[in-house]
Amino acid sequence: MNKKAMYHLTYGLFVLTSCCDGKDSGCIINTAGQVTSEPNRISIAVNKANFTHDLIKKSRVFNISVLSRDAVFDTFRRFGFRSGRTADKFADYAYVKRSHNGLYYVTEGTNAYISAEVEQEIDLGSHTLFIAAVKDMDVLSHTPSADYGYYQSHIKPKPQEPKETGKTIWRCKVCGYTYEGEELPADYICPLCKHPASDFEKVVL
Repeated sequence: MNKKAMYHLTYGLFVLTSCCDGKDSGCIINTAGQVTSEPNRISIAVNKANFTHDLIKKSRVFNISVLSRDAVFDTFRRFGFRSGRTADKFADYAYVKRSHNGLYYVTEGTNAYISAEVEQEIDLGSHTLFIAAVKDMDVLSHTPSADYGYYQSHIKPKPQEPKETGKTIWRCKVCGYTYEGEELPADYICPLCKHPASDFEKVVL
């Protein structure tokens, strides 16, 4: 079985936002899609390690902002490389507005947003699959949506040729994120694409 076949699936990229008890947070996800049109429902899969996951569990509402080809790397760094438990991801960030449900959506580098209310959830082990009813949505631009291929080719900074340092890094085979250290924790989750430690490869510089 060639596991790399999974890499040929196409994935959109989204900023998922929610709020509960006055606390806003957001994260990058790659699994969102329409599941029924009448009534209009969408599904999202969210890693349980994300603080935004916990907010959705409590509030039962969320927004997804669809990232476009105008997105910049700082958006991925802001929402994907740190935890909402310890950082205010919206501090000093002007490119957001609140929709009718009171939640933030991202206005820079996005082409649409969708507001939804959770109707069902399915425990998938590391993730929760939320099935939600669409309550509001709007088109923000007509720039095509970004997928992982576009992110890798045009948004993610190209790595400089590494010098021989003798250091060990672990590189995510899905998105290219790197972790420095002799050992990668068995329960490590990629902060960008949320793939597990099994999707990392060891590289000695």
